[in-house]
Amino acid sequence: MPLDRDLRTYLDAQAGATPIYEMSAEEARRLAVERAPLQYAAVEDVAAVRDLTVPGPAGPVRTRVYTPAAAGPQPVLVFFHGGGWVTGNLDTHDGLCRSFAKRTPCVVAAVDFRSAPEHPFPAAADDAWAVTTWAAVHAREIGGDGRLAVGGDSAGGNLAAVMGLRARDRGGPALSLQLLICPVLDHDFTRPSYERLAQGYGLTRAGMRWYWDQYVPDVAQRSHPDASPLRAKDLRGVAPAAVLTYEYDPLLDEAADYARRLTEAGVPTTHRHYEGMIHGAHRMPSITAKAWEIIDESARALREAFQRDARP
Repeated sequence: MPLDRDLRTYLDAQAGATPIYEMSAEEARRLAVERAPLQYAAVEDVAAVRDLTVPGPAGPVRTRVYTPAAAGPQPVLVFFHGGGWVTGNLDTHDGLCRSFAKRTPCVVAAVDFRSAPEHPFPAAADDAWAVTTWAAVHAREIGGDGRLAVGGDSAGGNLAAVMGLRARDRGGPALSLQLLICPVLDHDFTRPSYERLAQGYGLTRAGMRWYWDQYVPDVAQRSHPDASPLRAKDLRGVAPAAVLTYEYDPLLDEAADYARRLTEAGVPTTHRHYEGMIHGAHRMPSITAKAWEIIDESARALREAFQRDARP
């Protein structure tokens, strides 16, 4: 299918901009913060938003809790933002978290994990794990009812998949769903989607190399499942998954491979593929109306997973 017309216009407007791999981490972060409100201007209302800190392996982990207007305790989604483990923060994904809280509905606990290169692998994964396990124990304190899911986009999808593996291997917590939106799952840059979509569609192969260099500078560590979940030898027994992929995303093939491997391992998995979309399209409802369909599909997957785990 042809690239979405509105996304084509957006990409054309970005032509000639300095590529991320020629920026410092600080410059890349500033650009991500500047673009976020332009891409996601339709911020939705929720009942409450508050910041708190969760004990982490290297100090407090800032976490933002979104409470939906729905009455009574709700299930909890622990959400990890994208940005290649380098950029992105609670503010860049504020609109998306509000939408998930409202449309599922659920309590969303968004995690401000430590960023690379200042804090390389496995800092982000360790912070993500700290908040995930904290939310399982302290769900009632944030309006949760005991049901728990993890989710994220891009590098955040990587962290969500890692949480699925850790929860299985470390005896819990039980997860209703791992929501993986255009996730980073491997460090192999030679897959066909990387070759076909190396440049010209927002996220580039050179850009992903730069992100990996910041997060896991020791190449020998990149094959660890906590960095590349697709390299896990066995996926049996991990939480049910919803995997969302985009046609014009260099990460398409690794995400599709992960969905296939999950299914082959007997893990209940849905794989929704969106034609005409680029990496990160779900965070661009101000640019393409298709983003709302992706957001609604994500909320539906969460809702159905939580309903399967409904308490009597």
